[in-house]
Amino acid sequence: MNRREFTKNIAAGTLGAVAIPQFAIGSSGPSANSRINVALIGSGNIGTQAYRGTLGENWVAICDADEGLGREGMAKHEASQNTPFFTDFRKMFDKMADQIDAVCVSTPDHTHFAATMWALEHGKHVITQKPLTHTIAQSRALRKAAEEKGVVTNMANQGHTYNGIRQIREWLEADLIGDVYEVHSVEGGPNWESKYFHKPEEYPLSPAYKPFYIDWQSWIGPAKEIVYNPALHPLTWRNFWDYGTGMLGDWFCHTCDGAVWTLDLYEPEYVELITKGGDNGEAIIPDRSIVKWHFPARGNKAPCDLYWYDGGMRPGNEPVDKWGWGRLPIRGSYFYGEKNTLFLDERSNNPKLISREDMIDFRNSGYPAEKYPRVPQDLQQPFKEWVAAIKGDQATPGSEFGYASKLTEVALLGVLAQRFGGRIEWDARNMKITNRPELNQYLQDNPRKGWEVGAKYLA
Repeated sequence: MNRREFTKNIAAGTLGAVAIPQFAIGSSGPSANSRINVALIGSGNIGTQAYRGTLGENWVAICDADEGLGREGMAKHEASQNTPFFTDFRKMFDKMADQIDAVCVSTPDHTHFAATMWALEHGKHVITQKPLTHTIAQSRALRKAAEEKGVVTNMANQGHTYNGIRQIREWLEADLIGDVYEVHSVEGGPNWESKYFHKPEEYPLSPAYKPFYIDWQSWIGPAKEIVYNPALHPLTWRNFWDYGTGMLGDWFCHTCDGAVWTLDLYEPEYVELITKGGDNGEAIIPDRSIVKWHFPARGNKAPCDLYWYDGGMRPGNEPVDKWGWGRLPIRGSYFYGEKNTLFLDERSNNPKLISREDMIDFRNSGYPAEKYPRVPQDLQQPFKEWVAAIKGDQATPGSEFGYASKLTEVALLGVLAQRFGGRIEWDARNMKITNRPELNQYLQDNPRKGWEVGAKYLA
């Protein structure tokens, strides 16, 4: 099986049409040796992965609402020094759309949809950081737009390119552990002392001095108007529901990717908050939580419950050395099957049977044959396979929007449970919360004037 066949297989049932590459300048067709014209929306912090993953391509435009951070992120790369720089991606598209082939979106959660949809409506290939969107309606709209436009898309959750997620699928398809009835996924954080999280002393936030190099209106984008405060930017926006999606948005698309993809956990009947701690007010994420999704039978797969733990919560608080490994990582996912239990780490990689003795026996008996060929593994691989697909060197990447939107939707249902508590009964077909209709308003954001985009696909 070659790479093209592999990528078709791993995205089975989720592929949209793939357009024949058309390059704006410097190319005569879909050759792997051609260079594509890339625009970066977000070039500081996590945006550095985008330009490392697209090294060798033509960077024709760079955009970051924080010009200081954005230029600092690109400073080491001579090829970017004379590249036009913008702080508002709308202006970038207005001026340079005809010179751009592909767009990398590395912004806070609340602007993922607007930046990505702007790119799609201009017919551009696009890769976006996780989670794909801030709301469920936005995820579905991007899936529709990507399929209609026939462009190459991807979400930058690195674990979906790793060997472990392919290996565990082979093990499950070989019936190694039998029917899986429960998955327990454990993450740490939020660590309020880290650079990514900061609990403000007050909310609403008070105005603070804004550095001149930050275009604050562009940073806010389509979201609710808010005063500048360092509690929001540059990295701590994920504390706030209006701009981020907390620990679930930060890690679900890594830690739970393996479970969602291998077990087809796409349409839960309900999601509920089991517990949470930290009285942080309705605008700020909790200190800790346990969330449960229930999935009915899916084809020949048994009904399955997926549990999420963060903030130090763990399933049963069992000792991690119980099964003879000495010490298994605390973070990761445990697949409880009728025959055995599997473990995947927090990026859905490095699978092993929970019992060291069973794992030794399994290894000695021989692993199942590799059905899904392995690919290079690094943090930039989602960008590299996206570029290769644009050039026609491979089919659609594994975490293209047809899949990524569904993975993100499951995460965002959990966000609603964390935020509003209780049980949420979900009608996936009609995109509707059936038992608490007052929550349906949170399935979509209401963009500020001038930031409306994608109305056709949101309808």
